Amino acid sequence: MRVLVTGHNGYVGTVLVPMLVKAGHDVVGLDTDLYQAATFGDENDTVTVPAIQKDVRDVTHADIDGFNAILHLAGLSNDPLGDLNPELTYEINHQASVRLAQIAKELGVERYIFSSSCSNYGAGVDDWLTEESAFNPVTPYGKSKVMVEQDVAKMADDNFSPTFLRSATAYGVSPRLRFDLVINNLTAWAYTTGLVYLKSDGTPWRPVVHIEDMALAFVAALHAPRELIHNEAFNVGRPEENYRIRELAEIVAEVVPNSRVEFAEGASPDKRNYRVDSSKIARTLPEYKPQWTARRGAQQLYEAYQQIGLQVEEFEGPRYRRIDHIKMLMAEGRLDDRLRWRATVPA
Repeated sequence: MRVLVTGHNGYVGTVLVPMLVKAGHDVVGLDTDLYQAATFGDENDTVTVPAIQKDVRDVTHADIDGFNAILHLAGLSNDPLGDLNPELTYEINHQASVRLAQIAKELGVERYIFSSSCSNYGAGVDDWLTEESAFNPVTPYGKSKVMVEQDVAKMADDNFSPTFLRSATAYGVSPRLRFDLVINNLTAWAYTTGLVYLKSDGTPWRPVVHIEDMALAFVAALHAPRELIHNEAFNVGRPEENYRIRELAEIVAEVVPNSRVEFAEGASPDKRNYRVDSSKIARTLPEYKPQWTARRGAQQLYEAYQQIGLQVEEFEGPRYRRIDHIKMLMAEGRLDDRLRWRATVPA
């Protein structure tokens, strides 16, 4: 199958692309490559595929003609980055995603698999949330994902099958590792300082999913019979991998030697609170067999951090911290205020 992966150089894309290539697909990437200077580990560990370096807002019909499926991952990838400029978040995450789906449908692309999020549920409740539960997003990032689902679902017909993968909070090692994600961040603090540093009171529920299991969901949806995925949403994860944040902190403290949990001064409740039932995807898509647990993932991260000798200033600074990396590129004049690359850097 000829597959376009948008955001192929991102946290998820760099793990997903090798899986697709191994499965025998003809893969092309599309990415503006904002984080080209933020590779974690050896650059040679990434799998190279033919690619279009372009902002998803600028995609043309010519860019996506001839594909059987689009796996759409590109976008502003977390709540703090989305809060930086909410208008821009809607432009990139919502409007560009809907436009991409419209072009895909016009060109006869049969499958459009969208990287949605459990952030859609936002300020949830302690009860289990299923794909039928109400949306209650609390951030521009979460709201943008909801808006895409609502708009693209209306496009579904006999020739165009959208699928919405609502992933739990991701964790795990990737060539474009993100340190704003809870397990990745807590393990980094534990390794570098001996403190599992909690910035909230640790009470909210959060489902978590390893990056490899998350990527596997895209592969499973791509391979599934069309009638199983047509205009369907799936929570991505494992029901047993729902934890309170403080429980994740305790797991990390047990994995990383000589570390202990500490709450930041003024740590307060997080509005985002959701416990998610992800049993539908395993029940519906036979190829989806997730393997990871939070404990095993924390161990993987700890070993990866040891291998490169991670420092606090790296994951809390502009090298790896997404929002600080973007601000650095803007301050250097390499990105404009619409997050587009400048042709030349101002003197």
